[in-house]
Amino acid sequence: MAATTTSTDTATVARELVSLCSEGRNDEAIEKFYSADIVSIESSGSEAMPAEMRGIDAIRGKNQWWVENNEVHSARVTGPFIADRQFAVKFEYDTTFKPTGDRVVMTEMALYDVADGRIVREQFFYNMPGQ
Repeated sequence: MAATTTSTDTATVARELVSLCSEGRNDEAIEKFYSADIVSIESSGSEAMPAEMRGIDAIRGKNQWWVENNEVHSARVTGPFIADRQFAVKFEYDTTFKPTGDRVVMTEMALYDVADGRIVREQFFYNMPGQ
């Protein structure tokens, strides 16, 4: 019989992810908790950065793009909000987009699905000025 995720596994992953992200160690969280077959869904996308990405390498690339293109003035991580095999985290960022110099404060909710102690899916919801 295959192992199944319990709410304890989900809670452990959730709390540790929030702890790492609160310290600005998002890349460590990806390496530690993301499944090799992760599915990541943004609220919108473009040809260069599709809304849906699959696989750990795609997620690493997306995270690298974020770090290279945004100066983070402050970040606040709230949560986790835990269910049986899912958890949500609220992120608040004050950033400057380096290519344009535009500064924005945004709120992002992330919903994570956990299986066998790994994050297998993430989906992001945004509240940004002008949206």
